[in-house]
Amino acid sequence: MAALRLLKTLSLCLLGSLSLVPGGLHSQQTANFSQNGIPDLQGVFSIATVTMLERGEQFGGELVISTEQAAVIGETGASYLDNLVSNVSGAEAQVGGYNTFWMDPGESMAVIEGEIRTSIIVEPEDGRLPWAEGALQRIFGSMRGQGPLDGPEVRPMGERCLVGFGSSGGPPMLPVLYNNHSRIVQTDDYVMILAEMNHDARIIRLKDSQHGKMHKWLGDSIGYYNGDTLVVETTNFHVQESFRGALRHFLYLSADATITEEFSRLDKNTLLYRFTVDDPAVYSRPWTGELPMNAVEDRIYEYACHEGNYALPGILAGARRQELEAEFELAGQ
Repeated sequence: MAALRLLKTLSLCLLGSLSLVPGGLHSQQTANFSQNGIPDLQGVFSIATVTMLERGEQFGGELVISTEQAAVIGETGASYLDNLVSNVSGAEAQVGGYNTFWMDPGESMAVIEGEIRTSIIVEPEDGRLPWAEGALQRIFGSMRGQGPLDGPEVRPMGERCLVGFGSSGGPPMLPVLYNNHSRIVQTDDYVMILAEMNHDARIIRLKDSQHGKMHKWLGDSIGYYNGDTLVVETTNFHVQESFRGALRHFLYLSADATITEEFSRLDKNTLLYRFTVDDPAVYSRPWTGELPMNAVEDRIYEYACHEGNYALPGILAGARRQELEAEFELAGQ
């Protein structure tokens, strides 16, 4: 009985300690970072925005627009979402995707220090991806010979629950149609960035100046502090992660691309996220983007992708059924 009472007492103490950990731990870390001169970048942030990666022609090449112009774009963004609602009718209609109730792409354009931005890309000045000559032909030419439904290996990475859709987990981190939150946690030796989409966790080594030779999902990241800025350099990407496609952006990275990110605090509620992509195999010059990371009070909950991934076997089974029906048709049955 004495042992049982002791166990109960220890359990209550542990529960009490755990209930105090989030606030107490964050306060202690903040104090330590301040004393050591390290910027406190911790928290949960959102990069949701209707601003696209590349600048649209309607902006006439301008990076910054007025609030009046932005109001019109906001209305266009709402119409854009409305058009994504599945319109299913008739027995032969496609199933379609989930409707806009489940989507959270943002409600406004990206604003950085009062400037309303028309594109995430800030360099080159035209806000467009500087594709190297022949790069797109090589990229899409390498995909020939494989049908989009031949097997799980040719399906998108997000659909296979390996990494998030598009480039949501980064680097570079880019907004998608939903799950645009990320959490930053700092320690003396590492920085962890947890993306809400597909719960991708990127571990950044702070006390290592050399990249490993292994090619990884999300790449191999090392970082350091330069004054009030966290600088992260990432390379050695998994070759299957090269194609970064989403409804709102498309880019391609070779396995040896180098991405340099900078995280700095603009104010207590906003981080500036700046990144530069250097990939001579794909682009004619390095290109740079900027996004505000806006602090939110929300928590990040587990995105249980594999556990609920009933769609992938359904997609492949449907394709095999279509092939079988085509064979019967050819045979005249």
